[in-house]
Amino acid sequence: MIITDTHTHLYSEAFEDDRKDMIERAIQLNVSRFFIPAIDSTYTESMLQLENDYPDNVFLMMGLHPTHVKDNYKEELNHVEEMLAKRKFYAVGEIGIDLYWDKTTLLIQQDAFKHQIKLAKQYKLPIVIHCRDAFDEIFEILEQEKGNDLFGIFHCFSGNIKQAHQAMSYNMKLGIGGVATFKNGKIDQFLNQIDLKHIVLETDSPYLAPAPYRGKRNESAYITKVLEKLAEIYNVTQEHIASVTTQNSKDIFNT
Repeated sequence: MIITDTHTHLYSEAFEDDRKDMIERAIQLNVSRFFIPAIDSTYTESMLQLENDYPDNVFLMMGLHPTHVKDNYKEELNHVEEMLAKRKFYAVGEIGIDLYWDKTTLLIQQDAFKHQIKLAKQYKLPIVIHCRDAFDEIFEILEQEKGNDLFGIFHCFSGNIKQAHQAMSYNMKLGIGGVATFKNGKIDQFLNQIDLKHIVLETDSPYLAPAPYRGKRNESAYITKVLEKLAEIYNVTQEHIASVTTQNSKDIFNT
């Protein structure tokens, strides 16, 4: 059984003291594929080091996270462009719009999102979308950009079934993580109405730990709790969930 964590911040400072042990714990549980989203240029070196340390397990994305779209965002986008031109990445991400923390940056967030979608199309890469309090704003841009060259993952999907179908209509898989295990997460109530071919697994570690670890530091090994929950929701084996979602990740990331 191969389990794929399509979204994990393994370079996070939260893992400073036990990163190697944390990664080994996951690998021992068959979590052997880690897709690493970018945040901004300050993490690039750490990401490259991770890939160097785990060349068979770590797959890097490049992008500017919406909460890090600040006054210097044009410089950060230049860094994204330079890195994409220099070497192979598996996605442009994580990118999108976040209106939870700061609504005043909406215009520059929209600009950065659109710019990075165009880069993804240029390099024929998937996008990995971060959306918080911004479904309408995200969908407005995806509607403008839709086409066969637009595809990817709606990371940490937490919307309703209507929003799920809208996301899928833009060639997006739904990234399902710890929220599916929450008592008030709601997505567990309709997931079984969505074909597994549209689902990938993720942790977003160190954030959004699944039950029974909710509120604690998340790590990639805990994706097994998400796997258990989806097996229960879909009434299939955990092996089946792992197999289908890993294949979906291969279809998206082309590896």
